Amino acid sequence: MNPLRQHMIEDMTARGLAPSTRQTYLHAVSELAKFHHRRPDQLSPREVQRFLVHLIEDRGVTWGTCNGYVHALRFFYRITLGRDDTDFCIPCAKEGSRLPEILSRDEVQRLLKASTDRRDRALLMTVYGAGLRAGEAVRLKISDIDRQRLCLRIEQGKHKKDRYALLPPKLLPVLEDYWRHRRPKLWLFPSPTEGRPITRQTAHRIFHAAKAEAGIDKAGGIHSLRHAFATHMLEAGTNLHIIQRLLGHSSIRTTLRYFHLSERRLMTTTSPLDAIADLGD
Repeated sequence: MNPLRQHMIEDMTARGLAPSTRQTYLHAVSELAKFHHRRPDQLSPREVQRFLVHLIEDRGVTWGTCNGYVHALRFFYRITLGRDDTDFCIPCAKEGSRLPEILSRDEVQRLLKASTDRRDRALLMTVYGAGLRAGEAVRLKISDIDRQRLCLRIEQGKHKKDRYALLPPKLLPVLEDYWRHRRPKLWLFPSPTEGRPITRQTAHRIFHAAKAEAGIDKAGGIHSLRHAFATHMLEAGTNLHIIQRLLGHSSIRTTLRYFHLSERRLMTTTSPLDAIADLGD
């Protein structure tokens, strides 16, 4: 490992960046160096700008993806190389405001029913029923399941915060049935690699396979289930601040966007998973 890469890794570790973020940042700097065939610390701001234009115009990346590169390169140049704001600046690309396509309750039910593997269905039901991020779901441990209080302990979620999420009554027997057949020991959804959980990429593949089997053509990945959870909870009349805590949002403003996605109000307080019909075997 070259000293520059090691220096950047140490800077990211010292600031508590998540492993996935560290990997993304390293990849962005590596792509920049490959594009110019030179060390990234030898490049000028104009050359970095040219790389960003290449990403958008030649490779067709989205504005959101481009902004991910921007954040990575800003970290590298400002933190690792110590260049101040006046010496180096990458303008952020502006992204239009788009609302995600929300899965209806019927579509969620079809998707869950299309997933016949016990582990896969348990994973998807957990993401939807508890409103989890994919990374939170795959890192669940057996000890995080509280059967008495019907809740899941989310350890070190986004922004390194612990919280409790819902464990819907319909989800518990599904998890118990899955456990009896697979007998996971530490991680609820273990990887074939000893001592590790499945990856977020595996979770995404499981979701897309079920979505294709169910014949659902709406855009979006497994995070769509979290959006559906929040929207369906809001439509059921659940207090916005409760939804905020369940989702682990730091700001109520983040949760408020679901007002734009909600279509109806049903004045109940049950989990959205409890509102769908039984899935059968």
